[in-house]
Amino acid sequence: MPNPNLPFTDSAEMVQRDLDVLWHPCTQMKDHEHYPLIPIERGEGVWLHDFDGNRYIDAISSWWVNTFGHANPTINSALTQQANTLEHVIFAGFSHEPGIRLAERLVAITPEGLERVFFGDNGSSAVEIALKMSFHYWKNSGRPEKTEFVNLANSYHGETLGALAVGDVPLYKDTYEPLLLKPRTVASPDCFYRDAGESWESYSIRQFEHMERELEEHHQTIAAVVVEPLIQCAGHLRMYHPVYLTKLRELCTKLDVHLIADEIAVGFGRTGTMFGCEQASVSPDIMCVGKGLTAGYLPLSAVLTTDKMYQAFYDDYETLRAFLHSHSYTGNPLACAVANATLDIFETENTIETNKTLSQCMTNAFAHLADHPNVAEVRQTGMVLAVEMIQDRKSRTPYPWQERRGLKVYLHGLENECLLRPLGNVVYIMPPYVITPEQIQHLAKVATEGIEIATR
Repeated sequence: MPNPNLPFTDSAEMVQRDLDVLWHPCTQMKDHEHYPLIPIERGEGVWLHDFDGNRYIDAISSWWVNTFGHANPTINSALTQQANTLEHVIFAGFSHEPGIRLAERLVAITPEGLERVFFGDNGSSAVEIALKMSFHYWKNSGRPEKTEFVNLANSYHGETLGALAVGDVPLYKDTYEPLLLKPRTVASPDCFYRDAGESWESYSIRQFEHMERELEEHHQTIAAVVVEPLIQCAGHLRMYHPVYLTKLRELCTKLDVHLIADEIAVGFGRTGTMFGCEQASVSPDIMCVGKGLTAGYLPLSAVLTTDKMYQAFYDDYETLRAFLHSHSYTGNPLACAVANATLDIFETENTIETNKTLSQCMTNAFAHLADHPNVAEVRQTGMVLAVEMIQDRKSRTPYPWQERRGLKVYLHGLENECLLRPLGNVVYIMPPYVITPEQIQHLAKVATEGIEIATR
């Protein structure tokens, strides 16, 4: 093994040293015998620059986290200032200014009624916190029989065991099934399966009947329903109408079941509003946020809940009713400072409003693909657009997953200044909000070329 203190001579050596010691996420490592591993030297705006003079538009916001571009000067400044002041302190028994300010701001911008903030490290940990919080609430409230969770088919909530359990994407979940709690899974409102001529709204209402039956029959033992508002992101970017959330909120209130909104991927402007729940005018009992909260800089998530939930744990120490969940880096000051800088940009640059122009640019740039013989659907919610490749448009027969058609799009993108990382046969863009209309046009051009190559 090379001396780790030795400098790298070139990118080829960097790749080899990487492959000698690292195990990368969501990757079959043997693929790198044939497909490129690309060391990145620096980022600037929407661009990622490698060591060989190539650059790539980060069309997927580096796994959906980057909201305002790489090396953003405003966020860089906030991070540097905080690092020179306080890098970390235990968040049990101690506190700090950036954490308090961030919690206050999150309470102010999230749906009404969410008044308490519990920080986590990442999206999966936020979902774990939400599940434990709901379960523990019912136990503290004298209803220990409420131990079950309801999820949607094709949902995704993270990779740790609790979060994985309430997801429903077989690729991630099937291997670990023996380790997982068993949720009650109901049919998704995923509008890809609507009848010809049927609206998103009508289909979502029709699909709600499955949820209604499940909750009516089993609400006595159900602690909470967990959903991703509007977009099932890792579930191939499938989308549904806000009316589903409206009806779900009404039913959960009626039957005394918690509604957990997992806004990890869709929060902070991705759906066209600050949070997806806003489009249904609902307030969940628990909301999980992360990813875009820190604009791709540092891991941080937050779980927001009601004062009613908080009060169920507030008691004398001897009652053992406290919520003792913790992470070493809970409320990390550096991450909180970065999150505050991110919210500053949302405010000063009126991001939600200005994104409407970018969203329309995305619509226009990809509209021609709706008539492609091997495209089943072009769908969009806000700043998320997906193109689903299909073997036969009329019968909607998908390509066999083993053919890895999306990989061909990915490789073509790398050759043409684009980081496109399809989910199976779904090509999508979820770009940083600093992208320009011209860059969107380039993404559409390269994606179209890649789809042509992949569907030959």
